[in-house]
Amino acid sequence: MMPLLRHQSVFFLIMRRMRAPLILLIAIIAISVMGLTLAPGVDENGKTVYLSFFHALYFISYTATTIGFGEIPYAFSDQQRLWVLACIYLSVIGWAYTVGTVFALLADRNLQQAIRTQSFMRAVRNLREPFYLVCGFGETGRLICDALDRLGFRAVVIELDDTKVGEIELYGYHADIPALCADARNPENLKFAGLTHRSCIGVIALTNDDSANLAIAIAARLLAPKIPALCRAESAETAANMASFGTRHIINPFEKFSEYLALALHAPAAWHLLTWLTGVPGTTMERQRDPPHGEWILCGHGRFGRMLAHVLEREGVPLTIIDRNAPPPAPSARWVQGEGTGAPALEAAGVRRAAGIVAATANDVDNLSTVVTARELNPKLFVILRQNHFANNSLFEAFDYDVNVVPSRIIAHECLAILTTPLLVPFLEDMKRHDEDWCDRLLGRLTDRFGWEVPTVWSERINVSRAPALYRKLMKGVTIELRSLLKSPSNRDDALACDILLLRREDDDHLLIPEGDTELRAGDELLLVGTAEAQREFGLLISNDHALVYVLTGTDLPGGWIWERLSRNRAERSETA
Repeated sequence: MMPLLRHQSVFFLIMRRMRAPLILLIAIIAISVMGLTLAPGVDENGKTVYLSFFHALYFISYTATTIGFGEIPYAFSDQQRLWVLACIYLSVIGWAYTVGTVFALLADRNLQQAIRTQSFMRAVRNLREPFYLVCGFGETGRLICDALDRLGFRAVVIELDDTKVGEIELYGYHADIPALCADARNPENLKFAGLTHRSCIGVIALTNDDSANLAIAIAARLLAPKIPALCRAESAETAANMASFGTRHIINPFEKFSEYLALALHAPAAWHLLTWLTGVPGTTMERQRDPPHGEWILCGHGRFGRMLAHVLEREGVPLTIIDRNAPPPAPSARWVQGEGTGAPALEAAGVRRAAGIVAATANDVDNLSTVVTARELNPKLFVILRQNHFANNSLFEAFDYDVNVVPSRIIAHECLAILTTPLLVPFLEDMKRHDEDWCDRLLGRLTDRFGWEVPTVWSERINVSRAPALYRKLMKGVTIELRSLLKSPSNRDDALACDILLLRREDDDHLLIPEGDTELRAGDELLLVGTAEAQREFGLLISNDHALVYVLTGTDLPGGWIWERLSRNRAERSETA
């Protein structure tokens, strides 16, 4: 992919390609006009006359453009008509050459690329609201853009595949997504896409090429060090390289799922809570059965398989690995060399007595064949099924698996948790430190109230920009407890459909699931979970003085400056009386 052309080059590219036909046209017109002024004519009195330069240019102009008004200012002589006849054929040749060049220029990929680049740069330059720069519009990028659009955030996309760029307009996003076909490894392309734009609030590198993601991470670190960069890395070497450049968020989908599986094995409730809170908004989760203890079978010992094997062995799970390759020297787990898609290898691995199986190869068809055969041999198996391509989703949905590992979804969930709700990450880390009973009680309480539909999770900081009404009250010394805020601004007798999961203070430890009598302070950050309607109502009462006073005291203040002034004067007179 060639580097993007600067917007000034569009004009110069057109002029460079049209130089020869324009020179030819100018030469034909100049020769035609000069010859017509030299050819003798005859007026109505029979005198010899010559056309002026203006009349000659006027005649050649409408003749060469095939308009043809007639002969002026009098009928031409034979010499003039002979010259005009030659000029007509010359102009036809010149225009044919020019028109052919114009059509070839319009079909030129360089010009089309330059025009698209200019249009893209103008759209990015005119963005005024905050946006995320998404590098790569594959399965993960599409999920990210879908979620950002649903949450009301803008996105700018840079993608190497021109076909995927053209598909963006087919998804019907609420807001237009500027997109360009270019190589994101080129830092100039990233700058064109808005990396250094004042409204860019995050960079998400989601290509399937680790070297490209590393280049994006380096460019983001050097050109825009203040904005967060989330980068996909599927190898430990790339992740270590990104970390050395100070990349704050590195996401390895295989490593992340391995952590989830380890959590599910020793704390299933915490696992269910994590997957519910980090799901894509608008989707519905179902409580899956807990991973059973016992012998497990792992089919495929590639990059993903090795991570899972390490986790299962660390958790003390008896493991048998099925792989077509020969076992390494002194394997740490029992090894069966063969194809996991066939019954002989599964039987040799002890599928009939196994508690669970993981199909972890890079081939979707092989993974489906493995689990279908395994379920026929042992219908009670707990099945973890890796899905590599979203295009095969209908096949996977037709099978009754327990857990579906989709790397694109894992990355999307992690990115959304980090970008849109930064407090969610420390909450999940604190949650993992609690015992299973605590997580189970919290999961039951939240799902009983909100159901298994993925809730809205958001954070609020009590400052003058995010919560002006609440901030002013606190700065005046008013004591406000958490429970006082969880009321509806339309009817304070009704509770808001939300809960507070975490309260973070600069000079204190995090308060996980804070009590209702906790007093708020200016500068506090709150992590909330609930419905989208509760998010809007909570935002109203912390930013609107009338709504906040009503929720806290039950007093419905009059609206407007005049009525507020009259009610204040009336209150002062009653106090003095």
